[in-house]
Amino acid sequence: MALKHAASGERVDLRPFGSLLSTEKTSAIVRTPNFEAIRLVLLAGTEIPSHKVAGQIMFQCIEGHVQLRITGTTIELLPGHWVYLDHDELHSLLGVQDSSLLMTILFDGD
Repeated sequence: MALKHAASGERVDLRPFGSLLSTEKTSAIVRTPNFEAIRLVLLAGTEIPSHKVAGQIMFQCIEGHVQLRITGTTIELLPGHWVYLDHDELHSLLGVQDSSLLMTILFDGD
């Protein structure tokens, strides 16, 4: 089943899930040829293995605690923290606590 994407001008609620977090799933908010926004849910102990994204990527922690691993560095993301990665930067994510993040990608142009 395809996820419903937000329309231009449509308000999206990004408040913390709180006690419901463990039952929520990652969901796409919007995708265009140049831009994507995703509400990423990462439960404690879950890892997204090392990978690259063909674009600039930003993570904003909404709730929980996530470790973002970049070559030789681990960045602790807590609520309110934001981080930017340049295109094709190898990274992985580990949920230290049940967490949700706003992930935004600006895709590289042709």
